[in-house]
Amino acid sequence: MHRYVIRRLLLALPVLALSSLIVFGLMRVMPGDALIALMGESGNVGEKELAKLRKDLGLDRPYYEQYLLWLWQLVSLNPGDSIFTNQPIPVSLKKAIPVTLELATLAMVIGLVIAVPIGVLSATRQDTSADYVGRIVAVSGLSIPDFWLGTLVITFAAIWVHWIPPIGYVSFWESPSRNLQQFLLPAAVLGFRLSAATMRMTRSTVLETLREDYVRTAWAKGLAGRVVVYKHALKNALIPVVTIIGGQLGVLLAGTVVVEQIFALPGMGRLTVEAILYRDYPVVQTNVMLVAATLVTLNLLVDLTYAWLDPRIRYQ
Repeated sequence: MHRYVIRRLLLALPVLALSSLIVFGLMRVMPGDALIALMGESGNVGEKELAKLRKDLGLDRPYYEQYLLWLWQLVSLNPGDSIFTNQPIPVSLKKAIPVTLELATLAMVIGLVIAVPIGVLSATRQDTSADYVGRIVAVSGLSIPDFWLGTLVITFAAIWVHWIPPIGYVSFWESPSRNLQQFLLPAAVLGFRLSAATMRMTRSTVLETLREDYVRTAWAKGLAGRVVVYKHALKNALIPVVTIIGGQLGVLLAGTVVVEQIFALPGMGRLTVEAILYRDYPVVQTNVMLVAATLVTLNLLVDLTYAWLDPRIRYQ
């Protein structure tokens, strides 16, 4: 197991290196100038001032020097300062990461609470009205984009319920009730999207597992239906479901970008969008690399979960 983990971590290094090259290159080929975005479009800044500022920020160096310097800053855990706010990037991340982490965690919980029970119900009630409703919900979750669903939810809550989420972020430790009111709708929007693919996979794998010989033997022994489904069938059907969940983690993190903008949550997604608009190279590059490292780590944890679900799986 230890060898497998070390090998996977070593294989992650080329992935992260390629990600760093891609994000660095894309930021440099984007139209517009970071200094023009910083100083404004008024044109009141002279060429000498721009040249001095470019030198102070290191933007006058060759691209390979800028890239190597940025990599060294990442490795030393000192990604530098924001071009736009002149604030250390770790300070911004310290404020944004808890917001995105809470949103993603709540969305994952909501998605699994929706997906697994409905998927199991659809499988055990195949071709009934419950099955048709579950399949409609799954297809709807795959078809409806996050930005449209988020806008619809806010509009519906404001017009029909006369309620909108509180404005202004409040941490869970300051006011748990107000915090949950802020995160309930955005987490539900993200969780609904996440539940769709998981629900379909749960239904398919449980249907397949219910036809296995050991499940028929459990039925023949007279075990209760709940015991057969949840103890014998569901656990063995969860490996493909866990795989789907691992693949959906990237979709979940990408969805936070849109949802945080719609619901005005000061998380990683909103920070990244604002940094892109202002050509804030260090912030965008650091955020993307942090997301890439998070996805690599989560995929490793998903693989390790297989061995817990199926003792026959052994990693060398």
